[in-house]
Amino acid sequence: MGKKAKRSGSNIFTLFSQKQIQEFKEAFGIIDSDKDGVVSANDLKQAFNQIGRPVTDSEVAGMLGEAPGPINFTQMVTMFAEKMAGAADDDKVILRAFSAFEIDGKIDAEMFRHSLMTWGENFTAQEVDDAFAEFSVDGGSIDAAHLKSLMVAKKEGEE
Repeated sequence: MGKKAKRSGSNIFTLFSQKQIQEFKEAFGIIDSDKDGVVSANDLKQAFNQIGRPVTDSEVAGMLGEAPGPINFTQMVTMFAEKMAGAADDDKVILRAFSAFEIDGKIDAEMFRHSLMTWGENFTAQEVDDAFAEFSVDGGSIDAAHLKSLMVAKKEGEE
């Protein structure tokens, strides 16, 4: 009696384009610094150090805690899919996506800029500059609450 594979994970890759899957592979390859096929606490620390944004053990534990188990490539793609689940304008999905970048109410501006220009829609430097002009940035950090308030849809009757 072998374990039954979860049906939901069997076709997770069909949710993304080949280009997106390739971008995920490249990102995973960068994050998996010891090249063992699993993202560990040490891998995350090294990845953040490489972009000049050291993280604490508790920050790393929080990131790893979002996964139900070891983060291999398929698990990472599954996590991306879960974060993107629902309607594109679903406020909860948007807030959860920004929460992935948030540490102590702040979002590292350079990491966020890099992500916007590297993954997903691949925003241009000008588009990112235009967006950043609307954000509340202080000392290299974006105020997460302000950013989230800009990104979620206003409720009926609000101006």
